[in-house]
Amino acid sequence: MARKQQDNKIYEIDTGIAEIIEESDGSLTLMVNGVPSSSIVVGEPERLDFEYMRWIAAAIEELTSYEKPRLTHLGGAGCSLARYFAHVWPNSRNTVVEIDMDLAVLVREVFDIPKAPAVKIRVGEAREETDKFVPASRDIIIRDVFSSAVTPRPLTTVEFFEAAHSSLSATGLYVANCGDYSDLKNAREELSGMLQVFPHVAAIADPPMLKGRRYGNIILLGSNQPLENSAALTKKLLQGAVPAQFKNEDWARSLASGTVARQDET
Repeated sequence: MARKQQDNKIYEIDTGIAEIIEESDGSLTLMVNGVPSSSIVVGEPERLDFEYMRWIAAAIEELTSYEKPRLTHLGGAGCSLARYFAHVWPNSRNTVVEIDMDLAVLVREVFDIPKAPAVKIRVGEAREETDKFVPASRDIIIRDVFSSAVTPRPLTTVEFFEAAHSSLSATGLYVANCGDYSDLKNAREELSGMLQVFPHVAAIADPPMLKGRRYGNIILLGSNQPLENSAALTKKLLQGAVPAQFKNEDWARSLASGTVARQDET
């Protein structure tokens, strides 16, 4: 159980320290070991304050079509996206994989996260859980796992992509939040690995990030089906303070060209 420190907004959790900050606009920012991990406004599940989460939501809404979508969120924190999809898609089933039990309990207590089966929090390490997924048991996988500013290597290898791909339905979509620097090394290596597993790949990010001008988020997409931009997706990506662009398979293949994919370490 998360234990409060002297400041009642700071909590000891299994993996360190969580802090909940009340912002001037009424939102709550969840910090995990000093890193902003989620932003939530209680009572407003459709509000996504982090730009990359809006890009992920836009991609999923415009690139998939399911009556009862089964979503798996690797990386929980405040469960912002699980909470969002449980609201906009009432028939969806969201499973959140969170490594920290204390954090999982805390966010259930503090934030208005729907109960299971709408949102189920499964405590476990994301790679270990992915390796145990039943084939074709989910429609969408969202990987948003970080240790400081980097995704743990076991969640970026060809073997991980194979496990994720196997667990997706035939029309399933894999979505990953890739944090990267100006050299785009992480995105290149991940795309190289994804291209060995997924027949079709694409990416989403804001122009400065795509040009390698700063650290930021690139959303990587993988599917058995062609991933094509649309007017509706373009419109959604241009909204907000940080407009983004959809980059097609040709762009993704060009970026990954000549890059060695990551493999599991023995």
